[in-house]
Amino acid sequence: MDAVKTSAESRAPRRHAEATRARIVEAAHALMVDKGYGRTSIADIAREAGVAVQTVYNAVGSKREVLDAVLDAAAAGPGAPRRVPEFMAERAGATATAREMVAVLAAWFAESQPRVAPVIRLIREAAAHDDAVAELERRRASQRLAHYGLAADQLRERPGARDLPRADVAALIWSVGHPHTYAQLVEVEGWSLAEYAAWVERALAAALLEG
Repeated sequence: MDAVKTSAESRAPRRHAEATRARIVEAAHALMVDKGYGRTSIADIAREAGVAVQTVYNAVGSKREVLDAVLDAAAAGPGAPRRVPEFMAERAGATATAREMVAVLAAWFAESQPRVAPVIRLIREAAAHDDAVAELERRRASQRLAHYGLAADQLRERPGARDLPRADVAALIWSVGHPHTYAQLVEVEGWSLAEYAAWVERALAAALLEG
């Protein structure tokens, strides 16, 4: 009993730290989307989250690092604090064919883009005036492409996949599933989320599947 109690007590500080970090990131997300990155200060974030300014730096980091964390949280959604590659690898691992995996990818883009696209737009706007954010934008775009390389590995192993180079598969997934594509089709052109999801699945199937 004492060992169980000690274990629970040892986890309490970590849970508190995770909850504090999540509250800071949630506050930053709301402020930055509403006011813009440049007009949101660390002091604003601290005030909204109900913590000291130093706590923001200790729990997350600089304002650019806070923005990075906001993007992670938006992408993960209900899966946070787990990172997207981790739980997407599990979803892909449960598929038996390339067609099933294409359906998983289409469903994922339809699920995540409404959360991610506004943050990507925020980053793009801030990058025009802030070199650190511009570097963040470049790094995260390359990171997404690398993650789709892992998806490409899984897809190419499954029956029904076209015999394409790994880099081609990753680039196709990256391009079709880019947040800017979602924003243009849904937010500008007025497609429904269902229409977007169906198009993603058709586009990926046409590019990546045999027949």
